[in-house]
Amino acid sequence: MAIVGTTIFSHIIPVILGFFAIILIISGSFDEDKPKLGLGIALFIIACIFPYIILSVLV
Repeated sequence: MAIVGTTIFSHIIPVILGFFAIILIISGSFDEDKPKLGLGIALFIIACIFPYIILSVLV
């Protein structure tokens, strides 16, 4: 049986992180700001991997 809080880690936090990552990627590419672009890419990868790491521990 899954824990009630898994919805937060599987559906809410990755979407928020992914949204900010896309904004940073777009902003970094338009401004040609390499650190902002790199941060956006790293944040997007974290948002993709985050549910698998957290949910494997919780469930």
